[in-house]
Amino acid sequence: MTLSTCPREKEVRALLALGHWPQAATPELHAHLRDCRSCADLVVVMRAFQTARADAAAAAHLASPGLLWWRAQLRRRNAAVERLGKPILRAQIFAFSVCFLFAVGVLVSQATHGLRWLYWMRRLPQGPTLHLEALWPTALFNSSWTLLVLIPVFLTLALLSGVVVYLASEKQ
Repeated sequence: MTLSTCPREKEVRALLALGHWPQAATPELHAHLRDCRSCADLVVVMRAFQTARADAAAAAHLASPGLLWWRAQLRRRNAAVERLGKPILRAQIFAFSVCFLFAVGVLVSQATHGLRWLYWMRRLPQGPTLHLEALWPTALFNSSWTLLVLIPVFLTLALLSGVVVYLASEKQ
């Protein structure tokens, strides 16, 4: 194995680097190439690399800058929507859980007391017989007035939870 290089290798390398091979090569350089194995190998290897580079450059179709910018904007917008969607999802879960707990509470209340809706409605004071002492807080928690207070409170809570769910869904 010899480490010495051919004196004409620089000339062959320059012609190959500039892309002038074989048109600008002199007949003496072509004759030298037939005799010098080092220069012939250099030509073969450099031509193979140049061909591979040209093929790779031709195969790479870059998208237009406008399309790349549009895709970046779309990706940024989707990321922002995803970041904003997380608190909205939490609010929806909270509202759903409040509605669910209300429904479970009503079902448990009705299961323990029995379905006495009609009986309870008949026991309510009718017309002008409603007295102010009936609205006193201690009177509200007797068995006939408890549902009269609790039902509007729970219905208001359920309505507000539904409004929160609707508004959170509408923003998305």
